[in-house]
Amino acid sequence: MSNKFKVFIDGKAGTTGLKIYERLGKRDDIKILLIDEDKRKDSAERAKMINSADIVFLCLPDAAAKEAVALCTNPETRIIDASTAHRIDPAWDYGFPELSEKHRENIRKSKRVANPGCYASGFISLVYPLIQAGVLPEDYPVTCHAVSGYSGAGNKMINVIESDEKTFEMNSPRQYALGQQHKHLPEMQKICGMKYAPMFNPIVDDYYSGMVVSVPLVTRCLTKKYTPAEIHEIMTAHYAGQHFVKVMELGGTETLADGFLAANTLADTNNMQIFVCGNDDQILLCSRFDNLGKGASGAAMQNMNIMLGIDETTGLE
Repeated sequence: MSNKFKVFIDGKAGTTGLKIYERLGKRDDIKILLIDEDKRKDSAERAKMINSADIVFLCLPDAAAKEAVALCTNPETRIIDASTAHRIDPAWDYGFPELSEKHRENIRKSKRVANPGCYASGFISLVYPLIQAGVLPEDYPVTCHAVSGYSGAGNKMINVIESDEKTFEMNSPRQYALGQQHKHLPEMQKICGMKYAPMFNPIVDDYYSGMVVSVPLVTRCLTKKYTPAEIHEIMTAHYAGQHFVKVMELGGTETLADGFLAANTLADTNNMQIFVCGNDDQILLCSRFDNLGKGASGAAMQNMNIMLGIDETTGLE
């Protein structure tokens, strides 16, 4: 292809940046702009790359992401930020196209897209449709439990777990963010339109990638007593026609091996599966996907495709 889209990945060495680089490197419609290794922290060189690109991926810590945005002076350069820095910034569009046609259209026209957090993607995929359908009272005490592979902790933790420095405790699931200050909480609350932040219980486990995010519902506390079938119908209608987000059969019995919902099933994909299980008194909603796929690099590439006006599945199958 003669007119390739020029893409710059600022922060290519991180887990998200590497995944994007690997996938884009296989495409013939993309030219990846590469910065010299010894200049990757040089502001002038970064600015040159950013302003030469059609699309810039920011795979950086929050402060560095904000700095990169400030370096952009080309009004035609479009930025997708994978950090936490701009996810609740009203000047940025939230990069979860399956939430609504308005979200998808905003992404298509946007110059600044904030890529969702991994845990937040799962939580919002479950709670946003319920808020929109009027299922949850505004004061409902939402709780979220989530388990993720250790790749979500970044290169430093990956290197420790995959080395002789790995501790005995790292062989087990480990809860963290116990003080209810996890960095994804503001985005979970804002994007869903919740009056109160949810109680959030994230767990990192001893496998590489993939995650399950779960939200339990006590039906007597909802706006009315919904059945699992009614909640399943709401979810199915909300995600009808979506390629990457699929609502599975009610109860998940045809999908789950031996009744277990494994967290790594969708590793290396951009797919997300929604499960509705439980009974008339207690309903369990689960979202399964890859924390490095639909929870990070896959979502970023999907957003890029939409912004460039091409098939959003390109390079993601």
